[in-house]
Amino acid sequence: MNPIQVVLILFALFAWSRVVNGLRRGTLPLTPFLLWTVFWAGVVVIVVRPETTAAVAHVFGVGRGVDLVIYLALVVVFFLVFRLFARIEDLERQLTRFVRAQALKDLDKP
Repeated sequence: MNPIQVVLILFALFAWSRVVNGLRRGTLPLTPFLLWTVFWAGVVVIVVRPETTAAVAHVFGVGRGVDLVIYLALVVVFFLVFRLFARIEDLERQLTRFVRAQALKDLDKP
């Protein structure tokens, strides 16, 4: 096993331990816990057996496994950025409505 594989496996285990802590503290619901568990288990599988990405890449018509991983990572990152922007816009709208309502209440006070 290469040193980079050891480092990546240790990082995946550390990240998963943070997920487990979130579940124990009650800050992470069960569904995201399961999704993160599958994700970090997948990372470990890919690190230990990198040829699995090559096989999956071949099915999708991509030349190398690492290319498929990069494509998928970019798609996921762009999707998450989109969701974050949408959530920020929603929070801004809620804050504007709240501040407007508070200002109207303050205006009505004698």
